[in-house]
Amino acid sequence: MNLALTLRKFFPLLAVLAASAGATLSCKFLIPEEQPVQTGAVLFQDDFSDPSSGWNQVSTDTGSTEYDDGVYRILVNESNTDIWSKPGQSFEDAVIEVEAFKVGGVRDNRFGVICRAASEDTFYTFIISSDGYYGIGKVKGEFYELIGTDALLPSEDIEKGSAINRIRAECIGDRLALYVNGVKIGEVNDSELVSGDVGLIAGTYNEPGTDIRFDNFIVRQP
Repeated sequence: MNLALTLRKFFPLLAVLAASAGATLSCKFLIPEEQPVQTGAVLFQDDFSDPSSGWNQVSTDTGSTEYDDGVYRILVNESNTDIWSKPGQSFEDAVIEVEAFKVGGVRDNRFGVICRAASEDTFYTFIISSDGYYGIGKVKGEFYELIGTDALLPSEDIEKGSAINRIRAECIGDRLALYVNGVKIGEVNDSELVSGDVGLIAGTYNEPGTDIRFDNFIVRQP
């Protein structure tokens, strides 16, 4: 079980993407669809009521991860930085759900879930922001790329500010789909990563102080 906290800065490109969200995109991102009813078997779940359930608790000047009164907290205190945490699981196809909300920091942030973490810094990421943007991307070492688009895109289905958003990521075969609050807002295809851990991620752009709380993390069989 890997409990190490990973801190790293993404290329400045990602910080620019949220400000340039008007880029053209495949129609898959533009047609909202209702989320299907979930009936798959639960493979892993955590309501974060037990601080010994497997997620790391680390504090540095850059940020921290910790259990906090029945939720899980990721705090990012440095600009253009992401912090992620994984519970030490491994899945191929999986549906991941979590509730997330902002407690501190500006709305120009990013947070969400990861899947198929083949190593400490290689995985798919599904992110939204508190000012209403989203994207599906892939992290490979020092490289981060959005899949299927050149920029994060706006969605009216994302609750802005400090409201709770229900995030759902589907990693099924080469299909990667992102749902927010019961509506599918993004879908892309990528076949490079086939299995690995799941987890949570939060990050900053120009302004530090992103403080996100997560609750009711569930991994289901598709």
